[in-house]
Amino acid sequence: MRSSEAGAAFTRHTVESSRRQSVQGHSPCTDACDDTVTALGRSLVHHGPHNDRAFLYHLDTTDLPEITGRLGAFAKERGYSSIFARIPATALDQFVSDGYTPLVRIPGLFRGEVDGYYLAYRHPTRGSRRSGNDDEVLAVAMAKAGERDAACPALEPCFTAVRATAADAPAVASIYRSVFETYPVPIDDPGYLAQKMQENLRCFCVIKPGSRIVAVAGAEVDARAEFAEMTGFATLPGYRGHGFAAILLQLMEEDVYSSGIKTVFAIARAGSYPANITFARAGYAFAGALSESVNICGSVEDMNVWWKSIGVSDRSRQTVRRENNIRFTGEPFTRVKVECGTSRITML
Repeated sequence: MRSSEAGAAFTRHTVESSRRQSVQGHSPCTDACDDTVTALGRSLVHHGPHNDRAFLYHLDTTDLPEITGRLGAFAKERGYSSIFARIPATALDQFVSDGYTPLVRIPGLFRGEVDGYYLAYRHPTRGSRRSGNDDEVLAVAMAKAGERDAACPALEPCFTAVRATAADAPAVASIYRSVFETYPVPIDDPGYLAQKMQENLRCFCVIKPGSRIVAVAGAEVDARAEFAEMTGFATLPGYRGHGFAAILLQLMEEDVYSSGIKTVFAIARAGSYPANITFARAGYAFAGALSESVNICGSVEDMNVWWKSIGVSDRSRQTVRRENNIRFTGEPFTRVKVECGTSRITML
């Protein structure tokens, strides 16, 4: 199916289902669990009514050029109002010729060499304009990009940063359940989290005395493409303002850096000052915005994409020097100790 057919299919989609909707009163896990992953050829699509979209997050180039038509038919059959796709630059011309609009460009996303793009094909009535508040948030964040000292706050002595394991999934899920009314995937489901942590999700937490988790974040790693998405940042309300998100971000960067990851990126709520400021201060560059792309915090929201190159020149080295003024030591996949004010990072 070519782009003209896909457009006709989307036009028949009802206006009501394509507009931003509140989901208050629904169980986040129940709704998010309605979404699933389906293979189209060798490519993978995350889709469902919770986000009202089909998201091609893994493109196997052997599925070109038919994949765009298959995606259109797939979305039409299920009544989704939008299709999003993350693809390498080598497939860009094919998608653009079939009616997709590039929204985000991440330099060197694939193996540090090939640029990556996020594109959208959407129902004509679905919004594509950023709000004035989103623009203000972005301007404030970018103005703070040079505040390097604020990018690495000290972890207070009474707190400890740890790498979580699948056994910690129930405790981590409870944090997400407390913080997010809704989320694009069912991160408040311990079973889902445990499975992801056994696959490609590396979670780090900040705990207080008594081993209670107060903040969490994760790095979703694509080892083959050599990139990682920094995601799932959540801090309990009573513990905000300590810089936990920035500390966890630093730890995750060093963890994936040691594994040979070349590029990291994050998708942040466009209206969130803390989230966008955290990435700007940490040296991430703004890559573009995805309008009405995910169901988070009770509605389908606009998201900003930030990226950073952390390319590895020698993966075998055990000690590296970097400019992020943070050190962590410890056994792999267990606890880590954080100390700011030094430029030496030792990996054991």
